[in-house]
Amino acid sequence: MIELDFNITIVGLGLIGGSFAMALKELNPKNLWGVDIDEDIIKTAEETGIIDKGYLKPQAPLENSDIVIICIYPNMTIKFIRDNMNCFKTGAIITDTAGIKDKLVREINSFLREDLDFIAGHPMAGREYKGLEFASKDMFADASYIITPTYRNNKENIDIVEDIVKKIGFRDVVKISPEEHDKIMALTSQLPHIIATALINGSNEYDINRFIAGSFKDATRVARINSQLWTELLIDNRKNILAQIENFEYSLREIKRAIISNERETLKSIFDKGSLRREGML
Repeated sequence: MIELDFNITIVGLGLIGGSFAMALKELNPKNLWGVDIDEDIIKTAEETGIIDKGYLKPQAPLENSDIVIICIYPNMTIKFIRDNMNCFKTGAIITDTAGIKDKLVREINSFLREDLDFIAGHPMAGREYKGLEFASKDMFADASYIITPTYRNNKENIDIVEDIVKKIGFRDVVKISPEEHDKIMALTSQLPHIIATALINGSNEYDINRFIAGSFKDATRVARINSQLWTELLIDNRKNILAQIENFEYSLREIKRAIISNERETLKSIFDKGSLRREGML
């Protein structure tokens, strides 16, 4: 029984694209195709049944796909859509999974065909590892999915994307503007990676491996980073991330000042405030 009455193509069969493929396959779409630049990855995806068929060249699947999910880097996403503009099926829904939205949405909408609908999306899920071998059909269980709709988007198509992501495990769908998305991601996603990297890179004075407990491991987990992707994300969201770095520097200076001045009550108050805010997240 077909649950998803669509032909779907996934572009980029890495961690996120592979996980989308595995989860969507459970819903038995009409056809589930994959596009990747790595022939070995396509072969693996076909042999393991993650996709029905894979392609190195995207023209054939794009011409027949009702929905195209692009799971590659932001600037590559823009280039892929521009380069293949004439290949997309009339009326197709195109969505993505990139971690920045403002620049991406503006650029794509500047050249997108009128009959196509680009609905920008961002799954709030992932791992510090990359590649198809780390993908999982359960990757998105109970996670949030962000959609950044614009005036160009068709409500029925937004509803289709929302329905699909909920069916593959996302707990809820949040709709915000591309600009607001990038401001929030600068704090909740990009700044933690910067802090983790700065912390681990600042620890080279000693051989610390035998002195590490849970707190250092937890604080530096996301320093295991895809440097190419994160460099692109930070540069393209520089205004927002620089503002968040300045906020963090101010907060750090407050702690430093309290320690220098031996202000025990001030320091305790800062820690109590942080503890309460962390409890509120849980």
